[in-house]
Amino acid sequence: MPSRRNPKPDWVIARQVALGHRIAQLRQRAELSQEELGHLAGMERRSIQRYESGRRDPRYSDLLLIAHALRVHVTDLLSG
Repeated sequence: MPSRRNPKPDWVIARQVALGHRIAQLRQRAELSQEELGHLAGMERRSIQRYESGRRDPRYSDLLLIAHALRVHVTDLLSG
């Protein structure tokens, strides 16, 4: 995969990390492990782990699946 010519701006990285924290917060509120959330959302635990740590940007479809598994609206993941 080709590398990005320009690194992501700091504000993008900050939002990515904030999204990860919000996913983790909602998962913990639902009393789910990363493994359980991954199972409910149909994805690997390590994907959930990467999203929560802010190391990876989730695709929109993954956000929809995570929100559905957590029984929240996708906007609840993006706000907070």
